[in-house]
Amino acid sequence: MQRKKALHMACFHLFVGLLGFIMIYPLIWMIFSSFKESSLVLSTVGQLFPSEWRVDNYVNGWSGFGGTTFTTFFTNSFIVTILTVIGNVIASAMAAYGFSRVKFRGRGFWFVCMMITMMVPSQVLVVPQYVIFHSIGWVDTFLPLIVPEWGGRAFFIFMMMQFIAGIPQELDEAAEIDGCGKIRLFSTIVVPLIVPSMATSAIFSFYWKWDDFMGSLLYLNSPNNYTVSIALKLFCDPTAVSDYGAMFAMCVVSLLPVIVLFLFTQRYIVEGIAMSGLKA
Repeated sequence: MQRKKALHMACFHLFVGLLGFIMIYPLIWMIFSSFKESSLVLSTVGQLFPSEWRVDNYVNGWSGFGGTTFTTFFTNSFIVTILTVIGNVIASAMAAYGFSRVKFRGRGFWFVCMMITMMVPSQVLVVPQYVIFHSIGWVDTFLPLIVPEWGGRAFFIFMMMQFIAGIPQELDEAAEIDGCGKIRLFSTIVVPLIVPSMATSAIFSFYWKWDDFMGSLLYLNSPNNYTVSIALKLFCDPTAVSDYGAMFAMCVVSLLPVIVLFLFTQRYIVEGIAMSGLKA
């Protein structure tokens, strides 16, 4: 019986390990391709290890284009992403508290309207948003990428509402008896208890905005304003020779913030999505 159980466990771990390798293989291939000669990247797709290690791909890639280095591109991406995360989390937390704890006329109607926005394809909003932002002179600035996120996201609001639902109403009542208003109650009672949910929202918001390509492509025209996602596309030039080695090198570097963030915050992702609410 023990031998049969050990055999099952060995087969299970072998299958999971093989599946994990298949899933991570594209990332491994990209890392090794970043050290290959640019002209050999696509011609040696089946060859994982480079025949000659080219570390200068990272130097050439970081030098950027037309005097604009990847230092500028990374700085732009961090500015847009960090400001987006801050606004997204704060607005979503306040909206979630309002829907969960504050009674106001039409609360159910506005909640339904908020949930409907999750079903609207983002492509439907591209043209009207661009027309609005162009008319107020926001094109070729970071504002179209940041300001809309300061209204919160329906997904984050709903997730935080489920977390707030696990907080006993007696805490609110006790705070109100002690003279706490809604703002103080939210900032001193609710916010410390929904930190895991807010952290999860911040992590997802960081991932989505850091990888955003369409928004940057639509609204940013000057190279000095480009984010990393747009800069990576510049390595592929259909009218000239594409520098795939430098492109993959910068792709590896652009993944580092995401990987580091995941390694240090993965416990918040699990805890926040679990929606466990208030723990004893």
